[in-house]
Amino acid sequence: MTAVDLSEIPAPAGELSVWPASTTRLPHGDLAVGGVSLTEVAERFDTPVYVLDEGEVRGRCRTYRDAFPDAEVLYAAKAFLSRAMARWVEEEGLGLDVCSAGELELAVTAGFPPERIVLHGNAKSPRDIEAALRLGVGRIVIDSPSEIARIAAAVGPDGRQKVMVRVVPGVSAGGHDKIRTGTEDQKFGLSLTDGSAQDAVARILGQPQLELTGLHCHIGSQITEVEPYLVAVRRMVGLLARIRDAHGVVLPELDMGGGHGIGYRPGEAALDLTALARGLRTELGEGCAAAGLSVPRLVIEPGRAVAGPAGVAVYRVLAVKHTGEKVFVAVDGGMSDNPRPALYGVRYAPRLIGRHSAAGARTATVVGRHCEAGDVLAADVELPGDVHPGDLLAVPVAGAYQLSMASGYNMVGRPPVVSVHEGTSRVLLRRETLDDFRSRDIGR
Repeated sequence: MTAVDLSEIPAPAGELSVWPASTTRLPHGDLAVGGVSLTEVAERFDTPVYVLDEGEVRGRCRTYRDAFPDAEVLYAAKAFLSRAMARWVEEEGLGLDVCSAGELELAVTAGFPPERIVLHGNAKSPRDIEAALRLGVGRIVIDSPSEIARIAAAVGPDGRQKVMVRVVPGVSAGGHDKIRTGTEDQKFGLSLTDGSAQDAVARILGQPQLELTGLHCHIGSQITEVEPYLVAVRRMVGLLARIRDAHGVVLPELDMGGGHGIGYRPGEAALDLTALARGLRTELGEGCAAAGLSVPRLVIEPGRAVAGPAGVAVYRVLAVKHTGEKVFVAVDGGMSDNPRPALYGVRYAPRLIGRHSAAGARTATVVGRHCEAGDVLAADVELPGDVHPGDLLAVPVAGAYQLSMASGYNMVGRPPVVSVHEGTSRVLLRRETLDDFRSRDIGR
């Protein structure tokens, strides 16, 4: 695919503020991302199709490195992972946070250094632990008391594995109650208030096979304010001081997780990364000084904030239905490739591409093709009043927690991922086909 002329029409900052920085308007209502026309991507690779801007991913990795020069930055693979994504992240100097043997094995076979990988998970399977130890991951984050003995036994008498303890700091933050993970009423971590975290630390220190390198916490996702992180830091520093006083051990690492919020629609708030870095650095330094602690190395785990804004989903309109005062625009994807609106009520800003429309805007609801009333991709959005079957709709901020959460519902098949960069495009993940479903079904 050839490069388009990016000098044709500059992209207005407000209208396309949540799109990749490389996005440019083209004649005939089209958009280019990474120097490649989205309409051409749809024509070449069919729809639905996910477009991932390599330059945007790399740029966001560099932004984190610049904002946190003394910290360890781990990309949270659960947001989106492929072999190419692992390579981009590694080349930009980030580590990796994985949650399963599958993510771990894919990253390592793609050439990612295992010592720069951290394994998470509230319920790690024997396969997860075996893969982590076999491949030599840098650290395993312990999430429950039972994991302590299991990991120590798997390490064996002559081995040693670095571990961290996931602590629940009692901080409520996040864009939806289903993604708030810093409070007592959810499945992750060990409580700070009931003593579970302190008990786990004592047990780990008694296991010669385990080396406790630090504490970990993750307070939620889609957080757009700095203050909750600062509250969590204060509580974690307090625990570090209590561990020092009780055991004479000063832990060298503090992982504050991720959850950094981004805007999905123009005008929406996003976490100020510069303010976060400044606040964490100040709070950590002052808290450790007051407690007489050396400052631990900070670790952070952005996922959505790296991958989300780099992705664009492109759908084709299959039907337009007027039901009373409602207009439903049905597209050829839906909750099988993006379950987030159904799960969390996420709001997107789809845009007509590929043609200009002189029609006035009309409020419409973009829905998917699946057999669920909740299969809604974008409720009550403004689209041209003449939108019709065959049109293309592009949805920005589609790079995180869409294909990574995709399903086989209705056997529609998961869309491909096409990377774009400097005017060229290539397939990273091919489209799932009926042959894939047939080959997996081996019963009679």
